[in-house]
Amino acid sequence: MKVSLLLACGGKGVRAGQSQNKLLYKVDGATILEKTLSAFYSSGLVDEYVVVVSKEDFPLLKKLLPEEVILVVGGNSRTQSVKNGLSVVSGDIVLVHDGARPFISSKMIKDCIDTASKFGSAIPLIPSPNTLCVKSGEIIENYLGKDEIYQIQTPQGFITKDLIKAYSLSDNKVFNDDGEVYKNYIGQVHSYQGDAKNIKLTYKEDFDKLNSSDMVRVGVGFDCHKLVENRKLILGGIEIPHDKGLLGHSDADVLTHAIMDAMLSSVAERDIGYHFPDTDEKYRGANSVELLKKVIEICKNKGYKIKSLSAVIMAEKPKLLKRIPEITNNLAKILSISPDCIGLTATTLEGLGFVGREEGICVNASAVMQEI
Repeated sequence: MKVSLLLACGGKGVRAGQSQNKLLYKVDGATILEKTLSAFYSSGLVDEYVVVVSKEDFPLLKKLLPEEVILVVGGNSRTQSVKNGLSVVSGDIVLVHDGARPFISSKMIKDCIDTASKFGSAIPLIPSPNTLCVKSGEIIENYLGKDEIYQIQTPQGFITKDLIKAYSLSDNKVFNDDGEVYKNYIGQVHSYQGDAKNIKLTYKEDFDKLNSSDMVRVGVGFDCHKLVENRKLILGGIEIPHDKGLLGHSDADVLTHAIMDAMLSSVAERDIGYHFPDTDEKYRGANSVELLKKVIEICKNKGYKIKSLSAVIMAEKPKLLKRIPEITNNLAKILSISPDCIGLTATTLEGLGFVGREEGICVNASAVMQEI
């Protein structure tokens, strides 16, 4: 059984507040259209790709998309565009999908194919979380409620020859979607479970979200300091009672240093040795918490703030189990995030190596940074 994908991509991006087709909008270096296609490629369930585009976008997309993608010029409506695309579809099953739904899962693709194969049609539905109504101007004419009310998504799947027949009978009428065409000219449409994450990018705020809370970067940091006598042991800005402390140009807070390096690396801002060199006397004995605050500002200037943090402290002694909550709360206050967003662990090295011989303490940290 051959499966074809027909991707409707002829939109203008007007409601999205853009001057070009919204599917050409880039996120992480790839267009929305490329991300949507990638989701279907990754599923391994589709054999043929047909993309329907506007006449204006055809030359650009011809260069952008792989050669195996069949490009078709659409019409003045979605109905006409799908009809044009069906003229070149050769699969036994056709999945019609909105190009502006890049978050489609492999499970939904499989469910769509299975349902269409069994019943001839497959329409994904999700329950409406809100009460719906019909209005005229500013007046509510009729309440539809929300019980037994569902939102329709794509991909919508069909036996190809049946959908082609339905569209051939539709003349020049305009329909809401392919399921409505099928229902009018072929018969009952069958549903399958949709996915709330399978949203359609339509309005400006949908695209704003792509470049705000959903955009994150990850950094890693590592630091190690020698344990010596006559020095305070500082971890995460908290003084820990011990007969030795960490040696360094500053207060040698190895945990805070690793966290700073993780944050800096996430925004491509080198490391703490670059920003606070040990050859600079003004950093001699420096409070590492104050340096961390400077790192927070550096990241802020790059457009990022910390979202979550994890770190493992490697120390044979002292035992840190009871100190972890205190250190966590202190870091949360400095970083302005919830303690629940900080995962600190402590481990020994079972007497092995530099740490195991109680000669020093090492920390490995990772930071997830969120675009402001």
